[in-house]
Amino acid sequence: MDFSHLPYFGESLSLLTAVVWAFAVILFKKSGEKVHPIGLNLFKDTFGMILFIPTLWFFGEEIFRPAPFNDYFLLLFSGVLGIGIADTLFFQCLNHLGAGLTAIIDCFYSPFIIGLSILWLGESLTVFQIIGVALIISAILTATYRKHAQDITRHNLILGITYGILSMAFMAVGIVMIKPLLDRSPLLWVTEIRLVGGITVLWLLLVFHPARRKIITSIFSRQKWVYTVSGSFVGAYLSLILWLGGMKFTQASTSAALNQTNNIFIFIFAAIFLKEKITWQRTIGIILAVSGTLLVTFGKI
Repeated sequence: MDFSHLPYFGESLSLLTAVVWAFAVILFKKSGEKVHPIGLNLFKDTFGMILFIPTLWFFGEEIFRPAPFNDYFLLLFSGVLGIGIADTLFFQCLNHLGAGLTAIIDCFYSPFIIGLSILWLGESLTVFQIIGVALIISAILTATYRKHAQDITRHNLILGITYGILSMAFMAVGIVMIKPLLDRSPLLWVTEIRLVGGITVLWLLLVFHPARRKIITSIFSRQKWVYTVSGSFVGAYLSLILWLGGMKFTQASTSAALNQTNNIFIFIFAAIFLKEKITWQRTIGIILAVSGTLLVTFGKI
């Protein structure tokens, strides 16, 4: 069916992507209370990969399309960094900080993308983008200032921020390194191969992890099984399909701006479903973070 004639169809999909991903983060937070981050990420990626196989067939795309070995290698390595390692660190951050503060840390993704694009792709940084980076840093400092952050221990605060920033860094590296390849390859195929890379490194981590039996057992925790399955479906499959649709049916810049509102939805959902506190401090933090992200992303326009 052709949906291109429907008014604001792409914009609606992009906004829905933000809402769906935000809800997935809440589900992952609930699942992460019992499921180890490595186990949760392994299940999420395996579940998503299985669902993408019939999706590729439905859209007439090949799983192993004729492409140079270097393309496969880059995509697999991108998946190792951007899915296997980055998402595991993201779940660690989520467990330590909660969804509300994680939404603010998540805004570091755009500055890392811009910074790596400057180093690897020869792009430049504008004054507005520099201001955006400063806003994001100030958002972290504002939201985590100890006078009003007593619900999280200093130890968890430091670990959570570290995990979160490292997660965004690995995620950004995983994307920027394949940017030229993305421009000439089907997105569904790219996603499937990257998932294979992510799953491979997670299995290696699991095999050599001293607590591998405990990690595997945690995946099948009956208490959180519904959150693990639903979070994996919503976060690793549905949100990506909606994202691809949004990118297809509207301008990339418009889609990116609407996608970025996921941080706001995470912040709101965390208060509604997880009963996380909404303080003036955190509210100012999310406003600064989202504003900074928009400046970093669209500062050249």
